[in-house]
Amino acid sequence: MFNPLDWLLGLFSLDIGIDLGTANTLVSVRDRGVVINEPSVVAIEAKTKKVLAIGHDAKEMVGRTRSNIIAIRPLRDGVISDFDVTEKMLEYFISKVHDNVFMLIPRPRVIVGLPSGVTEVEKRAVYDATLNAGAREAYLIEEPMAAAIGSGLEVTGPKGTMIIDVGGGTTEVAVIALGGIVVARSVRVAGDEMDEDIINYARQKYNLLIGERMAEEAKIAAGSAYPLQEEVLFPLRGRNLVTGLPQEIEVSSVEIREALANSVNIIVETVKSAVDDTPPELIADLMKDGIALAGGGALLRGLAQRLTDETNINVYVADDPLTCVARGAGMALQNLEVLRKVLTSTDRGSTLH
Repeated sequence: MFNPLDWLLGLFSLDIGIDLGTANTLVSVRDRGVVINEPSVVAIEAKTKKVLAIGHDAKEMVGRTRSNIIAIRPLRDGVISDFDVTEKMLEYFISKVHDNVFMLIPRPRVIVGLPSGVTEVEKRAVYDATLNAGAREAYLIEEPMAAAIGSGLEVTGPKGTMIIDVGGGTTEVAVIALGGIVVARSVRVAGDEMDEDIINYARQKYNLLIGERMAEEAKIAAGSAYPLQEEVLFPLRGRNLVTGLPQEIEVSSVEIREALANSVNIIVETVKSAVDDTPPELIADLMKDGIALAGGGALLRGLAQRLTDETNINVYVADDPLTCVARGAGMALQNLEVLRKVLTSTDRGSTLH
């Protein structure tokens, strides 16, 4: 039923879409696009639990702070590991958008993207945290659905589409048709696991202890899932575990690819499993239109080519893959009546159809 008050509030409020990621949190605002892209890191004082910094400022403290300051990531593998800190982080990002505008503007409607494999308890935790952080209304959307919308895929029609979202904590694979997810796979192997692979490789092969930041830099600069036309070198800097002294070792992109092989293979097998379970009618659509690759992991060089070779279906990188979930969440909120059935609201404990 049409509610004039809701219509008036919706006209003036800021609709916010949030990609609550393990590695980064992105926030999109209606008519403005993605306005925040910051690490999902919070620095707190160990004894008082007082929040000292959030986002970029907090990440700069990782591994560099005195013992009484803890820089933590409140989400692990795409789910909340620390509810109170996550609530503070959400409140910070929402207020950063909302407090910069005229104060008479009503509190925003907020939609948050979550991995498809989360439990009802985890969904409720995110829903409550979003409302407590200042949202007027809160909605949840599965990340692969949001990524598909943000990638420009048609999710409400009968034609089958497929999205692969390689984030920081999870890789989400989904085949979508008629506004619903037909086949879904979620594996907790993604960007963070790749960083850990590089850390373990350096330790086992070179007795070199490196940090997460160095591993991430190596992944970005020299990581690949497919042989490169021109292999590159990258200097790994850390502490030698034998001598205890600082050391720099130059490694090739071939070695980084070897380090990443296990995680990449798991992602490939997850995608192949989803394709194997896809109905033949939808497979025909996928063979015609291809498979979209989104998320930060889509930027790993050669991943799309590797998946293309393994599935016999063209896999392509979506436009601006890092922001697909945030943009898709925002678009879903703008077209709420059309896309309502793809959202989950826990205020009544049910999925809206």
